[in-house]
Amino acid sequence: MLIRSFVPAHITAFFVPRFNDDPLRAGSLGAGVNLSKGTTVFASVETGTLERHIHVAFNGEPVKKGEALITYSVAEELVPGGFLGEVEIWQYFDFPNGYGFGNSAGGALGTALSLSYAFGGTWLKAAQTAHRHEVLNKGGLGDVVAQLAGGIEVRVKAGGPGIGVVDNLFFEDYRVLVVPLGRLSTREVLDGDVVKAIEREGKLALESLLRDPRPERMMALARGFAENTGLLSGELLELARQLDRVLSNPSSMIMLGKGLFALVREKEIDNAKNLLADLDVPYDVAEVYDEKPKVGRWIGQ
Repeated sequence: MLIRSFVPAHITAFFVPRFNDDPLRAGSLGAGVNLSKGTTVFASVETGTLERHIHVAFNGEPVKKGEALITYSVAEELVPGGFLGEVEIWQYFDFPNGYGFGNSAGGALGTALSLSYAFGGTWLKAAQTAHRHEVLNKGGLGDVVAQLAGGIEVRVKAGGPGIGVVDNLFFEDYRVLVVPLGRLSTREVLDGDVVKAIEREGKLALESLLRDPRPERMMALARGFAENTGLLSGELLELARQLDRVLSNPSSMIMLGKGLFALVREKEIDNAKNLLADLDVPYDVAEVYDEKPKVGRWIGQ
């Protein structure tokens, strides 16, 4: 049996971490956007062996447990203890790992959905499993609930699936421009001194967005959050300012990655591409993904 799932990449615009001893009550407040590109997971389940084996691969390359602890943890929980056979989990990422696109959560959620489809389960239980292992292993706090919601989302109550509350902004005609430049460790940021500034600025941004819930307002608040916390600075800030000259909405920093994103109109895309090409920096353009993740039996083309 071969199961395929797709989970959208998720960019966080601003956030407020909420820690809790119960991982299902830990999470984040904030806002962000889901992309039409993301993580595709194939789960192959074959019976007939005398032992239970689980294998994971990233973009076609096998990875050991220490390199994919969250995915292995999800799989160990959802593959029944009495199962004898081979479970292979193949994760393919449209964006590099560690760049702020929610790959960790995408892999965890895609694995949980695929295995729950194969062995029996529900969307909620699968998503809770993914969220719990994300939190316990410091992969992230709010990506799973955001990816479940789709669209341009606003996390108004922190917590995992079934506990956190996510709303959505109305939007039209926007695409998402991304400039992925490098890695930024979520673990290091959330363990650092910048957390107090993130909590203060994120709370103010969320309150302001809820008073004026528009995508344009979200981007302005995201930029203020990124600069006021000190996360967006130096060459990355200068690049954001150059992008601002060809866009109607401010660009901002991908949380948490060394990169930028912007909501762009169709008529603005060519100017933005030309600017970034002249600067010799990588970029991509995606649609806003306005659905929930997908999962089902895969029949090869």
